Amino acid sequence: MLRPDQDPPTAERKADSGGLVDRAELAPNALRRWARETPESVFLEHRDGRRITYRDAERDVLTWAAALGQAGIRRGEHVAYLLSDPLDAARVWLACGVGGHVCVPVNTAYFGRMLAHVLGNSDSVAVVVSADLADRVLPLLPELPEVRLVVVADGEAPAAGTSEVTVVGAASLFAGIGEAPEFPGPEPHELASVIYTSGTTGPSKGVLTPWAAMAGHWGWVPEDTIACGEGLFAPLPLFHVSGLGALQYATARGARFVTRDRFSGTEFWDDVRAAGAVAAGIAGPMTAILAARPPSPDDADTPLRGLILGPMIPETEAFEKRFGVRVATCYGMSEVPAVIATGWDHGPWQTSGTIRPGPLGAEARVVDENDMPLPCGEVGELVLRTAAPWTLNVGYHNNPEATVAAWRNGWFHTGDAFRQDEEGRFYFVDRMKDAIRRRGENISSFEVENFVLEHPSVGECAAFAVPAALGGDEVMIAVVPGEGHTVDPEALTEFLTGRMPGYMVPRYIDVVAELPRNTTSLRLQKHVLRERGVGGATWDREGGGRK
Repeated sequence: MLRPDQDPPTAERKADSGGLVDRAELAPNALRRWARETPESVFLEHRDGRRITYRDAERDVLTWAAALGQAGIRRGEHVAYLLSDPLDAARVWLACGVGGHVCVPVNTAYFGRMLAHVLGNSDSVAVVVSADLADRVLPLLPELPEVRLVVVADGEAPAAGTSEVTVVGAASLFAGIGEAPEFPGPEPHELASVIYTSGTTGPSKGVLTPWAAMAGHWGWVPEDTIACGEGLFAPLPLFHVSGLGALQYATARGARFVTRDRFSGTEFWDDVRAAGAVAAGIAGPMTAILAARPPSPDDADTPLRGLILGPMIPETEAFEKRFGVRVATCYGMSEVPAVIATGWDHGPWQTSGTIRPGPLGAEARVVDENDMPLPCGEVGELVLRTAAPWTLNVGYHNNPEATVAAWRNGWFHTGDAFRQDEEGRFYFVDRMKDAIRRRGENISSFEVENFVLEHPSVGECAAFAVPAALGGDEVMIAVVPGEGHTVDPEALTEFLTGRMPGYMVPRYIDVVAELPRNTTSLRLQKHVLRERGVGGATWDREGGGRK
């Protein structure tokens, strides 16, 4: 076993599960390397001015790992975090990897029963929380028998502990931690995280993500994207794989990871200039938001060379010329690192790319409902697999039924409709599942419907996606009033606000006499609702009432 200040031998650096994923490039192991080789280089930078060097970041991470271990959190146990500060999130995520804990990043929009579901379903035994979010976690403790420890990362702990649960501030947790103990760091086959993604027929599911799979989320980007010491600006949340993948990538490269609390279209280019970032990562409709900004004479006057984004927009070529950047894209999801991707020569804007070459041994097919391959040009479900071990998800935590359904016939079923052209490019067509993606957030229609059905005047509800003006989806619901009741959309919106995360609150509401169903099984036909979309009688939360 190595001490944190020891240099792993060359043979160890190359050891992995099958020789395909270098353990030295896994973020917790890479942090140790760069803390020795470039200790004074900035590793983490927040746009509010805070900077942390590789040396200091390693010290912080080792302290967190040692303190969690001293508090009784054993290797392999699950540690959740609900953190509003991305620098705290980065340190805790890396500390879990160093100490051998499985990290459960939690969306900071969660509260109430959604938060209780994630913390309970994930079997988390410890929760690290920001002081401003602690009052979301502490009232839930009676419902969470597995939780033994709550750590307030940036303040004093309230007097809320019990005989079963210790509630402590980070400063108190660190008391008595001297020289950090020995940590081997993670192996490619070990679990990095349980990342919760939207359910389609049930609550959110926890994706079991090995370290080798985590390395793949940004492992596809062109080789010249960034070099050691250069800045990567990633205003992406560190409870999503988009943000964690960017952090993993920057750490592996010895780069400077620059972030902020949330993406801002008006400040993006000023952030890039101030950070001296040569590369950046954005997701969802962020590209369309930037393209929609009024032109400025200094649009191309930035240090940015490359922009990693997804998906591309129709104006991609004009976007590249206007801002003087190259772009590359990929297809990915919480369950699937990018095995389909482009280079800087990305081809038509509609494509997600081609199968990623290299040692992953990735395969992709477009199949029919019986998993039979379809000819080029025909639309079916995209299924994926890799030859390299541990480079895709290994199922859903505490959900064997969903795991079996997704991993039919040795392929992972994405639930997304694609087509492929003769040149091997894949094109996203539509979602085959009832997930909704709004402004970078995956939303379960099932969960939206359950919140709406809590209103005493609602008899039936269907939630579905309709196109947003700048790309992605908006949430729309069709509601049938209960017998003897009426539904006022504005009153329903007020009822939902505060009960569910803000990004889930429907923008559009249709009050209807009945929902469309087929005549045999009476199964709800959401495709009819999607095709009907927003009409003249639709209530628009952002448009001042009726359309």
